[in-house]
Amino acid sequence: MIHIGQLNKLKVLKHVAHGVYLDGGNDGEILLPLRYMPDPCEVGDLVEVFICYDSDDRLMATTEIPFAMVGQFAHLRVKALEKVGAFLDWGLPKDLFLPFSEQTRELRVGQYAVVYIYLDKSDRISASMRLDRFMDKEPGNYEEGAAVDLFIAAKTDLGFKAIINGRHWGVLYSNEVFEPLDYGQRVKGFIKKIRPDGKIDLSLQKTGYKATQDIGEKILQVLQDKGGYLPINDKTSAETIYDLFGVSKKKYKMALGGLYKQRIITVNDDGIRLVRKP
Repeated sequence: MIHIGQLNKLKVLKHVAHGVYLDGGNDGEILLPLRYMPDPCEVGDLVEVFICYDSDDRLMATTEIPFAMVGQFAHLRVKALEKVGAFLDWGLPKDLFLPFSEQTRELRVGQYAVVYIYLDKSDRISASMRLDRFMDKEPGNYEEGAAVDLFIAAKTDLGFKAIINGRHWGVLYSNEVFEPLDYGQRVKGFIKKIRPDGKIDLSLQKTGYKATQDIGEKILQVLQDKGGYLPINDKTSAETIYDLFGVSKKKYKMALGGLYKQRIITVNDDGIRLVRKP
């Protein structure tokens, strides 16, 4: 059984003048055009291909990989607008169809849209901006502090809505984000809190004691690289702290306090100094 809109490993059945035919099982023979054939490509070989449709709506194989596949979220540019919908650039010669009924706002050519790629009732590869429909309805099995993959999908008054591991919504609060984020960006994040109603708060930095420990180690490393002295203290601006360590000032001050209590550093008005190795 082949998986349309995804990668498949299929056996080469025969060579023809314009490519090779692959074994598509119940879907019959599927053409891999000459321009996409790997070298070598012999009868009996297994080749990894992406299955889609050609301009005549026939199944075809390609070794080109689109920006995203069926079952994934993506941030894609609008190439054309028609009465029936929009067509998106997803990295293949035939553009991805976004039906008018699946759009949530007016689009213009050149704009980008966050979409989910799915198979419609006719097994045609399509896109939808109605993201909620494709989220996992079952609660996620997450633990606070766990590392997750995030896809930045929307912005709200609170901050950024991110898709967690391609399955659930979570929120990154603006006052806890200290780096530029863009729609469609994929970043590593952490589960900060799971609320009683199931909503999930996220963080771009580790939380808890382990996070403070990691930041402390980073401060010590920078201190060592700078000869044991840095002209910063607990009154240094949040921007400078982020530029140096990539964390919020609050987390920096917690880590700094921990190092000071261990008498690894001294903190004075003119800066911090390394007094002993940890």
